[in-house]
Amino acid sequence: MTEKPITWMGSSQRDLREFPKEVRHDIGVALHWAQQGRVHSAAKPMKGSLRTVMEIVSDLDGDTFRAMYTTRIGDEIYVLHTFQKKSKKGIATPKPELDVIESRLKTARQLHAQRSEARGKR
Repeated sequence: MTEKPITWMGSSQRDLREFPKEVRHDIGVALHWAQQGRVHSAAKPMKGSLRTVMEIVSDLDGDTFRAMYTTRIGDEIYVLHTFQKKSKKGIATPKPELDVIESRLKTARQLHAQRSEARGKR
């Protein structure tokens, strides 16, 4: 089975590298599963207009880390955003983080369209 390639959007890969080792491992395993066409138990779909985005949650020492990705654009995994949730109010994703996810999802769709168009011109 061929694994789907990963495209990192914005600062998502750089931000992930700043996470604790255990969290990087958890997110890496879940993304590897996605590359194989599977869904890890730590990954859940978001709701509403972002329902095509999967959210990986990793908790460590009372801190929550998240990675958002989509498999719904072509044959790639687009990692849209990785961040540490700092809000103490509920489990909802904070609005500024949702704005980043929405913006990068739009950019990922545009990037895919450009790549598809370029491949078609060869």
